[in-house]
Amino acid sequence: MNSKINLYEITDGNFYGINDLVKADTGGCVDCSSCCYGVGELVILTPYDVYEMSSYLELSFDELLIDKIKLQHENKITLPHLNVISDSDRCSFLSESGRCQIHAHRPSICRLFPLGRVYEDDDFKFFLQTNSCVKENLTSIKVENWIGISNYNENKKFLLTWHKLLKALNFRVKFIRDEQELKAINTDLLDTFFKISHASSAQKHDDFYSEFYAILPEAKKRLGIL
Repeated sequence: MNSKINLYEITDGNFYGINDLVKADTGGCVDCSSCCYGVGELVILTPYDVYEMSSYLELSFDELLIDKIKLQHENKITLPHLNVISDSDRCSFLSESGRCQIHAHRPSICRLFPLGRVYEDDDFKFFLQTNSCVKENLTSIKVENWIGISNYNENKKFLLTWHKLLKALNFRVKFIRDEQELKAINTDLLDTFFKISHASSAQKHDDFYSEFYAILPEAKKRLGIL
């Protein structure tokens, strides 16, 4: 998130926990897909997001890069984002009839909307983005139910770990001027964390987290971060 953004200017002024009620329920987004347009710069994908897409579609990371996702620079770090169809600016996963083709496996940022996340002191809270959803009269729903992700505590632990890793890596690459060194670091980051192989669907959630933490210590050493 852009640190220059004043959250109190784009939110209702409240921060929510997983068990709080928030006016975010869109009623199933009936006849609406407005938030699925112009997302190419906005939806940065985590390794878990890519893992979910890859598992569901039975496509490798490299195959997703053909037309479903794209690589973009966030400062000096290369990360995958959702791709958009150029003639309409709609998300590559949005069908012509206006429905998400990976809805049950959609990225974390999409899953949250119109909520967002703010990180602070090794934790995060949720906030409601006012005037972001075009649907009127959103109703109250428990944050946990709105997000609707299985194994939430394990997922939160992963998100905090990933956020901390990227924060440390951003600091590290800030001082690197050599383009080849930057390219090597970014290639290592992508190959290590975004190509985690998927197992059977019945076990995939636990398998992702186990493999992520198994490769994390050695990967951090190679990337030169603590």
